[in-house]
Order: sequence, then structure tokens, then C-alpha cells
Amino acid sequence: MSAGHDASGFLHVSPESKAPYAADVLERLHADAAEVIARYPQKRSALLPLLHLVQSVDGYVAGRGVAFCAEVLDLTEAEVSGVATFYTQYKRHPNGDYTVGVCTNTLCAIMGGDLIFDRVSEHLGVGHDETTEDGRVTLERIECNAACDYAPVVMANWEFFDNQTPESTIGLVDDLRAGKDVTPTRGAAKVCTFKEVSRVLAGFEDGRADEGVGAGPASLLGLKIANERGWTAPGTDRPQGAGSNGSRAPKAAPADGKDGSK
Repeated sequence: MSAGHDASGFLHVSPESKAPYAADVLERLHADAAEVIARYPQKRSALLPLLHLVQSVDGYVAGRGVAFCAEVLDLTEAEVSGVATFYTQYKRHPNGDYTVGVCTNTLCAIMGGDLIFDRVSEHLGVGHDETTEDGRVTLERIECNAACDYAPVVMANWEFFDNQTPESTIGLVDDLRAGKDVTPTRGAAKVCTFKEVSRVLAGFEDGRADEGVGAGPASLLGLKIANERGWTAPGTDRPQGAGSNGSRAPKAAPADGKDGSK
């Protein structure tokens, strides 16, 4: 049974995680929290990004993070914990620098997701929601990544790695543990750490939003066929290839094998 869990599956906050923040850390947290809260007409609406904010400091939602959110939002700690334990992106025990999630939902599973998880789990010596001894990788089984056209899909801190195999995923986790820069199939130029990503999810941009490829050939195939055949949605006069807001379609990934296609 993993630390932080009891037999009923509930997560408990360890006494160590309730230690007060250092004064300088707390000062920065208050400044960042004020910026986040100012975006909302009711400050309690800022709870989700604030949970990401404290997670960007501690690497998980620690007891002191729960207390901080409750204090600045005028909520009870029970209310904050109720939200933090509902969403799987919030971790209630120490997480690795990189969360590697293997999709084992229906399509990815039958395309090899289950085998990938089993092989990587054996290679790392950890199971679901467990972290390697060096603190680098937390392995998870996850539900649909919304990337079924590239099954089986693996995510590292929510960056896409498409058309994976057991061997490619083992190579991925080995590179992450070795401290190498790793480039996802689509998205940012490299995979950032869990703390860095948590800060972005709190609403603080890191300048990487327009890096890399936005969509791959399989995702854009329907649009390509529609353009070739002159199909448009009823009642629209958008130029062919435009998005729903009139913008052009996202850049396509090169079909040269980098994304797994030929």
C-alpha cells in the first residue's frame, strides 16, 4: 500500500506537509494569488488556478497549500480539500518531476496501451500513481487523452507523445530520468517539469504557447478532404481552411515519420 493512502483509498495529508512556508515563498505566493484572484468577480472562483499555484511550489497540494488557499479565498480547508481530491491533476502526495501517463482507454488499450503500461511499470519498478526512487517520474494509467487518431498515446506532463510502443516509451522515461531535454510530438519544444507546468495552469504564461506543431496530419485529414472537395458547413462563408473563428488551420506536423506516420 502506497504512502499517503489508507485501505479505503482516501488520501491523507502528512504532518510534514503542514510546515509553514518560508517568509519569502509566502510573500511571492500572496502576490501571485492576488493577481489570480483579480481575474474573477468572486474570489472563490479562483480556487482551481490557486491549487495549481501551490502545486507549482510544493510539487503537490500539500497541507500548507490547502491552508493557504482556504485563507486567501475565505473558504474552509474542507472545501478546498474537497476540490483538490476531485480532480486528478491535483496531487495530494509528492509527485515526480514528470508525470508520465499511459492511456489505457479502449482504443489506446487495444492498440498497445496496456502492454506499454505493463512494460514501463516493470522497467521503472513502480505501479499506477507511484514515483521512482529518484523522484523523477510518476507513472499513471490515464483515461482518454483526446488523441485517438494517434493511438496508443502517452503524455509527459500533458504533452503528447503519439504512436508509442513499449520501446519508445521506455526510451522516453529513461531520457527524462537522465535530465535530457525531450521534445513531444506536438506542442512545446520540450517537456517542462511538473512544477513549471503547474504554474502555467495557474495562469502564468511561459511563452511556449506557439512553439512546435499544433496539429498532426491525421487530425487535419478531414479538413484536407473538405478543402479538396469544396465542402463547407451549412450557412457559413468562411474561407476554406479557416478555423471556427476565421483563423487559419493550425500548422501540420511533417509526415516524415517524426510523428510515427510514413
